Amino acid sequence: MKNRLRFFLALLVITNSMVNMAKAQDTVLKVPVNARLDSLKSGILNQERLIQVFVPPDYKPGSTDKYDVLYVLDGGNWNTGLITQVQRFLEGEGNMPPTIIVSVLGIDRNKDLTPTHLKDWKTSGGADKFLAFIKNELIPHVNKTYPSNGDNTLWGHSLGGLFVMYALLNEPKVFKSYIAVDPSLWWDNCYLPKIAAGKLPALAGLNNTLFISGRDGKDGRSMKIDTMGTILKSIAPAGLTWKVSIYPDETHSSVRFKTTYDGLKFTYTGFSGGIEFHPMNGIVLKDKPIKILYFNDTSKVYYTLDGTVPTTSSAKALPEIALTGAATVTYKRFTNRSNYDKTITGNFITGNALHPVAKPKSLKPGGFNYAYYEGDWDKWPDVKNLTPVKTGITGNDFDLDNLPRKNNYALVIDGMLETKEDGYYLFILDADKGSKLYVGNKLLIQWDGNYNQRTFTYILPLAKGFYPLRIEYLHKKEDFKLKLSYLPPGVMDTKNITPIPVALQYNR
Repeated sequence: MKNRLRFFLALLVITNSMVNMAKAQDTVLKVPVNARLDSLKSGILNQERLIQVFVPPDYKPGSTDKYDVLYVLDGGNWNTGLITQVQRFLEGEGNMPPTIIVSVLGIDRNKDLTPTHLKDWKTSGGADKFLAFIKNELIPHVNKTYPSNGDNTLWGHSLGGLFVMYALLNEPKVFKSYIAVDPSLWWDNCYLPKIAAGKLPALAGLNNTLFISGRDGKDGRSMKIDTMGTILKSIAPAGLTWKVSIYPDETHSSVRFKTTYDGLKFTYTGFSGGIEFHPMNGIVLKDKPIKILYFNDTSKVYYTLDGTVPTTSSAKALPEIALTGAATVTYKRFTNRSNYDKTITGNFITGNALHPVAKPKSLKPGGFNYAYYEGDWDKWPDVKNLTPVKTGITGNDFDLDNLPRKNNYALVIDGMLETKEDGYYLFILDADKGSKLYVGNKLLIQWDGNYNQRTFTYILPLAKGFYPLRIEYLHKKEDFKLKLSYLPPGVMDTKNITPIPVALQYNR
């Protein structure tokens, strides 16, 4: 475990003669809001209903981007003001995606949010019509008018939480996720807990999520959330991912904050974090297995070796597995929202060690050759027909930041790599879109990463000797800096990756 951690940290922080780390800088606070007050005439309710819709600030009209939608009952600043701030924070921390928030403004909450009529609540008992309005009028209107992807969450507090549970039990397909904040499950002598046993089996296989919160103490217990929790423990069907959280030292109002934060994180469990293994591709020698290391949390990750997409019945991911031959290694991380499941694949073939070439007489140690070209290219240019602006050697004093431009240039690095021992070599490359690494005239890595996948690796058996090495680096984005390092056979088990020593880099 210590070696894996060291390797992982090294992948993140290694610096060498080809890179300097970017410096962070504080920025001015900006809180953009892209909100619209909207209305629709409801034939079901025979009312004009107001909604306020918050579209992600980065959305641009005409864009093809689509977003999940979070519907907030008892809308207005009381609830929606809190939720927009918490959602923005969670999105910024990488715990949930950009989201449309629909604030459903109320008229008579006692009527809309209660499932049965009580004598002391004169207008109560209209939840069936309100749910029909949401399903048949409100959601179609939002899907038609705004960039919705049709994947919905329902949030409600108190009587709104009661309605959330009512919607789950009666129309479980309308929403993917349900967040019930201190719900009034005491309503009508625990009406909803009483019908839950007959309703819950219909949720089997729908893959809904449900988060219920409550308060500790006498007042919290009076909401009868523990009663619903007992029922869920007994008969919750497969496919319903649920959690009940009881918070101490909170009020009926203050519990909204913690529930919104925890409930949205629970809803998007598995969304955050990367999915990464190394080496990602390579050649495996017969009877000489290699180790594949999986980074990140393995709790909901499964893998296959035959190229099929993993399921939850596949082998459980481990921090380390041995690969004995050809395989298409596929890992899949399962989330609480299946459209955010993540999959990554690597290809390994069986083969022989590459053969070294005879050492040319003109070679000199001390760095590879480089040629620097300037231009605003979208793909790798034909450098054969270009004259380099600058040439030189990647010696100890070579630094990318000292090149004339910070962006929009191409760099060719080539020369001979000397290997001092036989065995597996792991090559590690961070670069920019379309960049390539060749060793022994074999294309090992074509970099096609992003902010979540910056490091690409290839494992290759080499014999002792000399091999042509070439990097084609097209630099478009300043944040993506070129980093090349490796693990030779002698230190493979230590996972102590290093830059290729300048003494083993040869130029003409």
